[in-house]
Amino acid sequence: MTAEKNKANPHSRTRAHHANETAEDYVEAVFDTIVAKETCRVQDLAKHFDVSHVTVSRIVTRLCTAGLMSTSPYQPIELTKKGESLAKRVKKRHEIVYQFLLTLGVDQQTASIDSEGIEHHVSETTLAAMKKYIKASQS
Repeated sequence: MTAEKNKANPHSRTRAHHANETAEDYVEAVFDTIVAKETCRVQDLAKHFDVSHVTVSRIVTRLCTAGLMSTSPYQPIELTKKGESLAKRVKKRHEIVYQFLLTLGVDQQTASIDSEGIEHHVSETTLAAMKKYIKASQS
């Protein structure tokens, strides 16, 4: 039974990461949009993710309930301290994965696309190894 439980563990970690992907993507997009435009609205996120404003509104409502962002009808979307903290962590993970892929010789476009998916699933141990590899390659 223990062997069965251990086999399922990687899958449960992946399922948990999948559950958080949308929240991470949205707080990162809100953060980036605010940095670029000083404000973020539903239509900005709809364009960014190429989805309808209804889809964005539903997700934003869920993330407001989760305490990651706040907004009111016809008002900009803002990150809470919790949301901003998550956005910064996600951006840092994303950048490490992106730089690691570039260091391996992956072209910029592919590294950009691939790092978007990998960032949600990479462990802290693997991130540390990536950072170490990047540093060693720069020496």
